[in-house]
Amino acid sequence: MSSQHIPAVRQTPPHASARARGRIHLVLLLLLAFAAAAFAWSDASAQEAQETTTTDAQGQTRTAAATDIGAIDLPEVDIGQVGGEDISVPLQILLLMTALTLLPAILLGLTAFTRVIIVLGLLRQALGTGQTPSNQVLVGLGLFLTAMIMTPVGERAWSEGLAPYFQGQIDFNTAWQLAFAPFREFMLAQIRETDLLTFAGMTGSSGYASPDDVPFGVLIAAFITSELKTAFEIGFLIFIPFVVIDLVVSSVLMSMGMMMLSPMLVSAPFKILLFVLVDGWVLIVGTLAASFN
Repeated sequence: MSSQHIPAVRQTPPHASARARGRIHLVLLLLLAFAAAAFAWSDASAQEAQETTTTDAQGQTRTAAATDIGAIDLPEVDIGQVGGEDISVPLQILLLMTALTLLPAILLGLTAFTRVIIVLGLLRQALGTGQTPSNQVLVGLGLFLTAMIMTPVGERAWSEGLAPYFQGQIDFNTAWQLAFAPFREFMLAQIRETDLLTFAGMTGSSGYASPDDVPFGVLIAAFITSELKTAFEIGFLIFIPFVVIDLVVSSVLMSMGMMMLSPMLVSAPFKILLFVLVDGWVLIVGTLAASFN
């Protein structure tokens, strides 16, 4: 009897089966995690959809409310009138900006600023102090002095023309005539008759029956010319004492044989001293204010 060959049974090591079970557990954990993530994502999507629906409903509510507000009758807005016709707000802004660009011309052509600034400039030259006081100081002093001189005229223009217009009592054309009337009276009081007749002759007119008949262009030209003439007359009177000091200093230096020394350098302290002793700034400002009719 031959012996039968029985194959040997191959036994799995214990650590191999444990490793297999660990892999199965890992796969199960991954599946559970994936399922939990999918559930959370679906819940978030549902919540977002609900919030979107709520937002849309609120937007529709706001739209409906805005429609209701739009249906309410709002009060009319007065946008201004010129010549009895309404003008829009952009046109008003354009007119205001245009008026602002014309402020320098208005300041020079309708106020006392021209005479004041010319006299102050001639005073600085007569003192021989160069750029002291500076242009900014002279312009500032001239502006404040002009405001002081023109205050009565401005108050009349406001009370007679501008205030009634803003209150809706008169139209724009009437307000313009009433507001410009005080400036016209001020300018006519400063104009010399010869200057007025000269410019009237240039326009082909022999004369005017009343001050109201003087055209605007003739009035401005005659006023500026008269202001220039008056300013130079005041400047001439200011120069006289300072020129006398220059002549005396120059004569003294010539008699002492100091011809190489500049008389202007020596006379400058004496002119400043004289100007301070007579309280020159108050005297000049008072004279300028009193020179206007």
